[in-house]
Amino acid sequence: MSREAATTECSRRDALKAIAGAAAVGLAGRPALAATAKTAMGSLLEIDPSPTHALSPYLYMQFMEPLGVTDSSVEAAWDHSRNDWREDVVDATRELGPTMMRWGGIYTDFYRWREGVGPRDRRPMMQNLQWGGLESNQVGTPEFHDFCSRVGADPLMCVNFESDGRRRFMSAGGKPRIGDAREAADWVSFCNDPDNSERRELGYRATMPIRYWQIGNETSYDRQGFDYDTTARKTVEFAKAMRERDPSIRLIGWGDSGWAPRMADAAGEHLQMLAFHQMFNPDADEEPVLRGERYRRDPEATWRRLMAAWEINDRKIREVRESLGDRDIDLAMTECHFAIPGRDRCDVLSTWAAGVSYGRILNNHQRHGDVLKIATAADFCGNRWQVNAVMIPTPRGEGRAYLMPVARVMQLYRRHIGTEALRVNSTPDGLDVVASRKGNRVFLHVVNTNRDKSVTARLRLGDVRPQSATAHVIEDDPMVEVSQLNSDRVMQTSSHNWAADGEWDFPGASVTAVVVSLAG
Repeated sequence: MSREAATTECSRRDALKAIAGAAAVGLAGRPALAATAKTAMGSLLEIDPSPTHALSPYLYMQFMEPLGVTDSSVEAAWDHSRNDWREDVVDATRELGPTMMRWGGIYTDFYRWREGVGPRDRRPMMQNLQWGGLESNQVGTPEFHDFCSRVGADPLMCVNFESDGRRRFMSAGGKPRIGDAREAADWVSFCNDPDNSERRELGYRATMPIRYWQIGNETSYDRQGFDYDTTARKTVEFAKAMRERDPSIRLIGWGDSGWAPRMADAAGEHLQMLAFHQMFNPDADEEPVLRGERYRRDPEATWRRLMAAWEINDRKIREVRESLGDRDIDLAMTECHFAIPGRDRCDVLSTWAAGVSYGRILNNHQRHGDVLKIATAADFCGNRWQVNAVMIPTPRGEGRAYLMPVARVMQLYRRHIGTEALRVNSTPDGLDVVASRKGNRVFLHVVNTNRDKSVTARLRLGDVRPQSATAHVIEDDPMVEVSQLNSDRVMQTSSHNWAADGEWDFPGASVTAVVVSLAG
C-alpha cells in the first residue's frame, strides 16, 4: 500500500532511531541525554533545513461526541431557539482552526444515522446508552457537516460497526441499535453520491462530502465485544461495502491493543490507516500529585509530573508503530487526552502548566509524523469536562465559549507549521523543539520545560541563512487557571520580531512558535 504522504526511504526502525535522538535533545530532567546535545556555549539550536518527510495537516484534529448527561457537549453547542449552532461556539472553533473534526466515539455503537437527518420535527429522541440521558438528534449528519464547513475542517465519520459486538449497545427500548455494513454503505452514498435519491427526497440537493471514515471504535477494549478474528473479517466486509459506493473514500480500521500488525495483514489492502487511542493518567498511584485539587498544594511537584507526561504518550505511539515492523500503513490517534481523577474530570487541565505539558505531547506527535497522520490531544467541546478544547459556559448568559489551555497550544501550532518535517540536531538544555518547513519558511515549536527560568538560544540552519524571524509566544504563571471570567486575559499569544542571527530568549513555562524566513 502506498503512503498518503511521502516519506523517506528509511525503515520504520531507522525512523524510530531518529525520533529517539530528536526526543533526547534538550529534555529537562534528563542530564545524561541533554549533555550529548550541548555545545561549548550551551545555547545552540541547530536545525537541518533539508526536509525528511511530509507532515499531515491533521495532527490537530478535534473530536466531537454527544456525551448525554455526562457533559452536554453537542447539545450545549446547539441553539434550539434558532435551530442553529451557537455563534460563540462557531467563533471559538474558527479561532481554534482545526483541520479535521471527528464525529462518533462509543456513541456510534448505538447511533442510527437516519435518525439524525430529514425534518427536525420528525427526528426521534434516542437514549444515550453510554453517557446517560437522551439525545435530541437535532444535530445529525447535515448539521455536523455544516459545522465543519463553517470552521474549515474536514469531517471524519465513525460508523456503527455492528455495535462493536457489545450486546449492551445492540438494543434500547425494544428497538435495535445495531448498524450493519449496508447501513454504513448507505451513509457513504447519502453523503457523497450526487444522485442519492434518499438524500434528495429529504430535501438535501447538495452532497455532504465526507472522505474519511472510521470502522470500529475501541473494539479491542471490551472482552464482551468482537474478538480480533471477527473484527478483521467484518472490517473487510464493511470496507468493501462502503468503497463500492465511493471508491475514493479513506478508511481507518481499529488497531489498538496489539491488533495493528494482524489487522494490517488481514485488512490492510482495504485500509489507509489504523486507529488507536490514549486516555492516560501521568500521575503516580503511590504518591498522587495531580489528583483532585492536590495539584494546588505543590506547584513544583505538579510541574515535574506534567513535564514528564509526554513520555507515556511516546511509549504508546512507539508500542503501536514498532509492532507493525516494516508493514506500510499509517496510524491515526483519533482520541487522546489526560484522564486524571478529579471534579469534572481533570481539574488541573485548566492550568497553564497543563497547556505547557500538552505542548510537549503535541511536539511528540509531530516527531512521529512520518507514520502518525491523524492525531488529537482533547475532546472537542462541552460545558463541564476539563478535557475539552472548547468550553461552553451554560446557561448562555454566563459568558462566551472560550479555549482551554490545550486548545491554545493547538491553535498556536496549527497556525504556524510547515508541510515537511525537519530534523532537530541540538538544542539548549530545557527546550523541547520540533521543526518543519514550507517553501522558504521554517517553523519551530518550542517548549521551555523550566518552570521559572528562561533559556537562550542561537539558531543555526546548516548552510542556509535565515533572514528574519517572528516569535509567537504564550507564557503565563503555570498555576493560572482559565475560566469564562478571565479567558480573554490569561494565556494570551504575543508576537515579537527577533533578529534571525541573534540570541533568542524563551521565557520559563512558555510555548513558542517561531517562523523563520530564509534568504533568497
